[in-house]
Amino acid sequence: MLRYVLHRLIVMIPTVIAISVVTFVIIQLPPGDFLSAQISELQAQGEGVQTERIEYLRELYGLDRPIWQQYLHWAWGLLHGDLGWSFEYDRPVTEVIGDKIFLTVVISFATVIFTWIVAFPIALYSATHKYSWGDHGLTFLGFLGLATPNFLLALVMLYFANVWFGTSIGGLVDPQYLDQPMSWGKFVSVLQHLWIPVIIIGTSGTAGMIRRLRANLMDELQKPYVVTAKAKGLPPGRALLKYPLRMSLNPFIADIGNLLPDLISGSALVAVVLSLPTTGPVLVRALQSQDMYLAGSFLMLEAFLVVIGVLISDLLLAWLDPRIRFSGGQSR
Repeated sequence: MLRYVLHRLIVMIPTVIAISVVTFVIIQLPPGDFLSAQISELQAQGEGVQTERIEYLRELYGLDRPIWQQYLHWAWGLLHGDLGWSFEYDRPVTEVIGDKIFLTVVISFATVIFTWIVAFPIALYSATHKYSWGDHGLTFLGFLGLATPNFLLALVMLYFANVWFGTSIGGLVDPQYLDQPMSWGKFVSVLQHLWIPVIIIGTSGTAGMIRRLRANLMDELQKPYVVTAKAKGLPPGRALLKYPLRMSLNPFIADIGNLLPDLISGSALVAVVLSLPTTGPVLVRALQSQDMYLAGSFLMLEAFLVVIGVLISDLLLAWLDPRIRFSGGQSR
């Protein structure tokens, strides 16, 4: 196992390098750069532009260098923990995303907990009571959750909260804590506002997990080892939880590679609709304004978490399922 982990860690190095090259090329594809976009915006507003000032800033930020030099400068900074400079905010990227990453992680983690707490009991009931009235009703709700976009559900909840209660459910903190550093009072305010985005973001994920876990469990419950366990007098609850449920968890463990980057990006559309101070809207704005270092840092963080998540999921799958071995088919 140690040899396998070392091999995977070595392979991660060229993988991350390749991802960084692709990421940098993507953020460079739109014509121009941040300063060019700012010039066009000022000219559209009828304001004058100082050419000398623009050239000075382009030289200062290294935007006048060849693309490969800009990439090397950016990649060298990443190796030293320097995520670069945000042109739009005129601050280091780490300062721009610091507090927002914490709030995004809180929302994403709470959403995962909500999804698992709701989905598992429903899926267990549906799999053990298949084709019953309860199963049909829960299946209908699951399809309804899958068919409803999160941002549309957010708009509907905003509308009814305003019509029925005359209030807005947008935002994640009380107004007095906006643009304030994290404190105990702000943390409590976040917890008070947290349940609304968690329910909205977690709806489709919960519905999807119910459907997948139900299908996996129904497949496992028909296998001979379950029938044998019941014939030997194993209690029904233990016969369900000890092996069938454990074997049905494989797809969810494999999804860790997708789960970790969600802790950074979050649900961008829902965050925009609900005015959540998370990283999603910042990433969208960075891509729109061609704030290359801010956008590139976000994308690299997500890519790195995907690589780490895939490694973690592979190790957990081998621990969870005895049928999986690191040696593959080389030995028995």
